[in-house]
Amino acid sequence: MTTEDTREYVLGDTEELAGEHFGYLQQLLDPQTTACLDSAGVRSGMRCLDVGAGGGSISRWLAGRGADVLAVDVDTTHLTGSPRVEVLRHDITDGVPGRDRFDLIHVRLVLMHLSRRAELLAMLADRLVPGGWLVIGEYLGPQTRVVSTPGSAEEALFHRVQQTAHAAAARAGAVSFTWAHEVDARMREAGLVNIEARSFTPTAQGGSAAALLSSNLVRQVEDLALRDGLTAEDLRAYHHLMRDPRFRAWFYEFVCTRGQRPAGGPVRFPAR
Repeated sequence: MTTEDTREYVLGDTEELAGEHFGYLQQLLDPQTTACLDSAGVRSGMRCLDVGAGGGSISRWLAGRGADVLAVDVDTTHLTGSPRVEVLRHDITDGVPGRDRFDLIHVRLVLMHLSRRAELLAMLADRLVPGGWLVIGEYLGPQTRVVSTPGSAEEALFHRVQQTAHAAAARAGAVSFTWAHEVDARMREAGLVNIEARSFTPTAQGGSAAALLSSNLVRQVEDLALRDGLTAEDLRAYHHLMRDPRFRAWFYEFVCTRGQRPAGGPVRFPAR
């Protein structure tokens, strides 16, 4: 990853936090992601690219369906090769690796962190075979809707930490919390067809995977949040709240969008 790209992506500073992060995402998002992939018609013999493969759960799922998968990430610490899965350490901002075209390309929680996201979407679409599918999953944020808390002070704390942490992350990198709802239009601009988006929004109860992911994400930007006015006590109380079963809030909306390259249709790159 280049120095510029490292500044853009502000998560994943420690192996322990990254490992927990991938585990929570697998629990929360794999059922929705695999349903979206199923709707694109995953079948045996497909050549697939999994961008930002993380812990590799989606790569393994695709391989289990008989697909041949190239799993790429800038950090392959949590990725292991397996039958039908090739692992490659690679930064997608440097281009799509190799010269192959793919029947399916899957990207989850990657482009929302990168400033060239629209250009990268078009670049990925260009590497599809005619009839191939691009599937992109992104979070829309931040969380704002509280269902229940132990008290008004805890609700105010939740909002304060969420707002500060998200603002700090957005300012330090290139993250877009609206990109999830822009993917559909960008796919159309790139010339893809048969576009469909699905969204999923669960509630997060203290101690659940969703609440623990919230806690994990705040830990990953903790230094930035402290510089922006939160205190160590604020953070301790927030992490405790994320483990309190009396707390419930609506979690981030996850939007999974698929689009298909038409037979013989060119991909249109966005104007610079």
